[in-house]
Amino acid sequence: MSTRSFLLKSASAGLMAALLATPALATDTKVGILFDVTGPIASFIPPMMDAVKLANDEVNAGGGLLDGQMVTVVGDTTGATQGAVDAATKLVNIENVPVVVGALMSGTTLAAANAVTIPAGVTQISPTATSPDFTGLNDNDYVFRIVPSDAYQGVVLAKLVLDQGITTVALTYANNDYATPLATGFAAAYKAGGGTIAAEVKHEEKQQSYMAELGTLAKDKPEALVLIAYAGDSGTTIVKEALENDLFTRFIGTDGLRDNKLIEQIGAEHLKDSFFTSPSAPESEAATKFEALYTAAFETTKDKIFIGQTYDSVMLAALAVEKAGSTDRAKVRDALREVASAPGEKILPGEWAKAKALIAEGKDIDYSGATGEMEFDANGDIPGVIGHFVVEGDGYKQVGLVNP
Repeated sequence: MSTRSFLLKSASAGLMAALLATPALATDTKVGILFDVTGPIASFIPPMMDAVKLANDEVNAGGGLLDGQMVTVVGDTTGATQGAVDAATKLVNIENVPVVVGALMSGTTLAAANAVTIPAGVTQISPTATSPDFTGLNDNDYVFRIVPSDAYQGVVLAKLVLDQGITTVALTYANNDYATPLATGFAAAYKAGGGTIAAEVKHEEKQQSYMAELGTLAKDKPEALVLIAYAGDSGTTIVKEALENDLFTRFIGTDGLRDNKLIEQIGAEHLKDSFFTSPSAPESEAATKFEALYTAAFETTKDKIFIGQTYDSVMLAALAVEKAGSTDRAKVRDALREVASAPGEKILPGEWAKAKALIAEGKDIDYSGATGEMEFDANGDIPGVIGHFVVEGDGYKQVGLVNP
């Protein structure tokens, strides 16, 4: 474990302790935060926890939630499906939360939803889970997400690769609920657009080496390697071995690979020709307000992935409870669509006090988030936007939005 990784994990643990340090009073309302604090995406977590704190502090400074304060209760999935079930069970059955924000990885989110939140009738809002499996989930309208499906991101990635003039690639992807459907969508769209996939290999996570897979992938000397995996798991190992053995010099990835850990362990100079896609946000007044709020509290938003989605998810959870007027779980579910959709007076980041006053007056509100409009479709999905990222300096820079 690198020193930075240790510090990131320590920061996560410290913030979890801080969030849990103050016990809830009888008039306070708990909101569950189900995050993959440890595991493959641990390095994403500290700034996302800061976004939770930003939303929590705003709610409590602006009049609180219902008749008391909002108290965020954190459960760690450990980045594993059983860990997700255990942590969600505690949040729902012991902490008795009316709504859960999370999880983050598709596999942990699906596990918690199917085993815990759907059977218990608890609304679950994921900031980041992208698997297409959520679209057709039999969830009785209890599961929502505020990022686009990988069925969409796969098409976008294919278009971006073709637009870069890359007509032949090798494709490898992790055998998990995140990577497999994304890779399937990419492959179909890329080939339909005229691209050639010289070799395609599904790989298992947590292997010591991927040289056998890389040998197959590099055999016909494609122009680039499309790698869909978490940097904190197989992703960094594959990139490192490919470079060390002169098999590939250009890598194309998605949000799971767009991790600072990749740059730290590989070096920016070895990634200058690589690029990535990731859920992003359109330019808007709401995005500008969030940028100012987060920067004032935590210095910068640079290279802090999914912080806007996290803030939006927590705010939506709180608004749904406030609109429901209670912690009745069915009422919270129904209220979520009401506060997220038009018609209604626009509510932007930083406007909790305004929203609370309007709800008290019986008026409709429409939350306009840091990452876009929250107009959920019948499946609990939103369209969202996908950004094009490159490595610049010691971080990632968005150089455009991609439309299929």
